[in-house]
This record gives sequence, C-alpha cells and structure tokens, in this order.
Amino acid sequence: MEADAWSPTPVLLTVDLVILTLREGRLCVLLVERGEDPFQGMPALPGGFLNHDREEILDAAHRELSEETALGSGRVHLEQLGTYGDSGRDPRGRVVSVAHLAIAPELPDPVAGTDAADAAWVPAEAILSGAVELAFDHRRIAADGIEKARTKLEFSALATAFCAETFSIAELQQVYEAVWGTQLDTRNFYRKVQAAKGFIVPAGSGPRTTGGRPARLYRAGPKTVLSPPLIRPAPATAEETAGEEEE
Repeated sequence: MEADAWSPTPVLLTVDLVILTLREGRLCVLLVERGEDPFQGMPALPGGFLNHDREEILDAAHRELSEETALGSGRVHLEQLGTYGDSGRDPRGRVVSVAHLAIAPELPDPVAGTDAADAAWVPAEAILSGAVELAFDHRRIAADGIEKARTKLEFSALATAFCAETFSIAELQQVYEAVWGTQLDTRNFYRKVQAAKGFIVPAGSGPRTTGGRPARLYRAGPKTVLSPPLIRPAPATAEETAGEEEE
C-alpha cells in the first residue's frame, strides 16, 4: 500500500518592524492604524507580506520601512529581531512573521502609506503597560524589541544609533535614561563611558553652553562591543520606593 503523497503546508510570510526613536526625551515606537481587516482601525506595528517569492526578507523589511511610513532607510539601524509563528496569531491562516528592530535618531513625524490609515509615534511605556492595545501579537513583538534594545545598550554601541552624527556625553546619557527608563548619576556615567575604550571618539566642540564652555562632542567609535559593559541598574524594590516617598 503506497503512502499518502506529502504536500507542504501553506504558510504565508510577513515582516514586521519595531521602529524606535527618541521624541522629546522619551523612547517611542512607531505604530500604524490598520486600514483593512483583520483588526481594521487598530494600532499595529508597520509591516506586510513579501511582494513575491524571490524577495529577500531584509529587502522586504527595508521596503516596508519606506512604504508604511514614508521613512527612508538613511541612518536607520536595522537588524532581525525574531520569528513569530504561533498557529493562531493571524485569523487569515498560518502566517509567520520575521520581525526586525529598527533604530534611528530624531525621526520625523511619519506619513502612513499603502494599507495604513495613519501612523504615529507612541511612548514605549504605553505599549508595555497595555494602555495601548495592539493588533495580532504585536504587543509581544514590540516588548521583545524594546527589551532587546535595552539589553544591547549594556554590551554594545547601539546607543549611538539613537544619536545624531555628533553628540555630547549628556545627550548619550539621555539615550540610556530614556531606553532604560531610569535616571543615571552623571559622574558615574561619564566615568563608565570613558572607560569603554573605542565606544566614542572626540569630534571637536559644539556651541557654547549657557554660561559655560562649549560642550565636547563625540561620534561613534570603532568598537561595537563595550568592554567593560555598561550594566543596567537594577529596578528599585518596593521597599526602596516606599522609603523614597516617605522622605
């Protein structure tokens, strides 16, 4: 008796983008309003299906970055985040998403395109807290992207991707504080940044600060791995928080 002929399971492939930038000192995520079903009218991460079976996944990610938001790739840092393929994640059928993390400094107000009705920057905390409900499993993907950025700031030079081409150490500290969601001691931060050889390199001086000397400017250095790393402070315990409130 011949075995039943095998046929491949139909699976569709999409790319989704967790795009991060700083807006007024806050870590923000780009969301689009879905213009069609499923989840029409709900906020979601930018993304979409491959154009054809020969389109490379990274090319599709760059294309979606432009089509969904009208943002060019420019100085955008783009890397693969992970693969999401739970069987029930999309009501249209078995759809696997290859998510990407994108980071760039001072990104402008987005312009929706293709199947997006609108696009906006949303504070990361509003997504992590559940205050903003996202379509599909995009809250999980966004949370993974935010946590990956937070972790990579400890061990890599990723923080410079949030900065302009030249920046001050104070501006770099603002990146760490916004992404980690905590305030840092300025002297301690300066010491740790200077100890990480090759992390940043001098780039001259900027405009004169109020009543002081011109700020020293830096640019991204040759090292992509920080040694020693800048370890993220542990979150305050409930007892510590209560003690601060009493004071």
